[in-house]
Amino acid sequence: MKKWLVLVLSVLVVLSFAKVKIQFWHAMGGWRIELLQGMADEFMKLHPDIEVEVQYTGSYRDTLNKLIAAVKAGNPPHVVQIYDIGTQVMIDGEIAVPIQDLIDKDPTFDIGKFMPQVLNYYRINGKLYSMPFNSSNPILYYNKTLFKKAGLDPNHPPRTFDELLEYAKKLTIKDKDGNIVQSGITWPLHAWFFEQFMAVQNAPLVDNNNGRTGRPTKAIFNSEAGRRFFKLWYELSKNGWMINTKKEDWTGARQLFGSQKVAMLISSTSDVALMEKLAKENGFELGTAFLPRPKEAKSGGVVIGGGSLWIIGGHPKKEIDAAWEFVKFMASPQLQIKWHEGTGYFPIRKDAVEMLMNQGYYAEHPNHLTALLQLLLSVQNPNTNGAIIGAFPEVRDIIETAVEKMLNGEMSPEDALAWAEKEATKAIKEYNELYGY
Repeated sequence: MKKWLVLVLSVLVVLSFAKVKIQFWHAMGGWRIELLQGMADEFMKLHPDIEVEVQYTGSYRDTLNKLIAAVKAGNPPHVVQIYDIGTQVMIDGEIAVPIQDLIDKDPTFDIGKFMPQVLNYYRINGKLYSMPFNSSNPILYYNKTLFKKAGLDPNHPPRTFDELLEYAKKLTIKDKDGNIVQSGITWPLHAWFFEQFMAVQNAPLVDNNNGRTGRPTKAIFNSEAGRRFFKLWYELSKNGWMINTKKEDWTGARQLFGSQKVAMLISSTSDVALMEKLAKENGFELGTAFLPRPKEAKSGGVVIGGGSLWIIGGHPKKEIDAAWEFVKFMASPQLQIKWHEGTGYFPIRKDAVEMLMNQGYYAEHPNHLTALLQLLLSVQNPNTNGAIIGAFPEVRDIIETAVEKMLNGEMSPEDALAWAEKEATKAIKEYNELYGY
């Protein structure tokens, strides 16, 4: 009897000290896989009662699709990184525990320490559904060494579309046979850049204040702002002043810039650390700048890119609580600084920025400050807070297809944009009908 009692007590003790296990899925490839694992390891040292299984699940789109499949199969992760444009789909799917609900129950958490420019994207109808984590916007990277060779002022990057065309032309070099050996600029063939250049001109993508005051019913980007950017892209490409990548080929664009086959690159701030490394390895001086805009356009700003952390419901309370502790840790100032320094994604917290300023970090790393300043100086309104569209992935596909049709000579810039708006509106209406709106 005593042996049996000792055995029962031993089992109860073991169970009481059993670790709570949670899964964290993310979409950060390359060197960032190891960085995120290290951050999770730090969390587990501080919380020995929680075990975090970290899994890289492919691209943003792959991760969202795998999440949907896992929910249907009844084995979803606890925490998942979802890209910005998946916000409405996640809300409509009703599979997540809104972060706002957890914040309201946690008196230790101060949302006032977070940058409002970041929160403005993820806060829908006054409610924060996910925790901002890896936030970015696009900036202009340029090769100061090639600028000097072309007779351009390396401290005066292009500020307008006209200047961008002028600089790209001067930076394009042909060999004796007329073949282009160095081009002016590149950026990935991705709809994100169209979205950003609409915001730069303070123009919306969809109606109902970019979907912020009501579900969007139609696309409205076939506007003067949209036509300006399509025409810019077309003119740069037609003249050979721009090299276009394959669809969504971020790596290809980075390689073109790093190898000095192009003198300018527009890409995410998350590439800052990598671009500095490539510049050093290839022997050129790197510069960064805000996105140029048409001189006749209204001043707008940039939209938050990247992703946020969602806590998926349906798990036992102790696992949800553990997931919340992990999410808070990943959003802490120390971890945001580590993430910022290791990637280029900017800190989502005001106190983290203050700490970096006091340490003199930005004096030594001015390229890491560019994106942050561009965000802070952006007008805050529905156009720059970003569109909320349930069919956003489909809309992006449509815009990218329109760009391909334009670049391949199948359509003029005007016709391609008009086609994209019509098809995007159709996708929006189909999504709304699917969810009964």
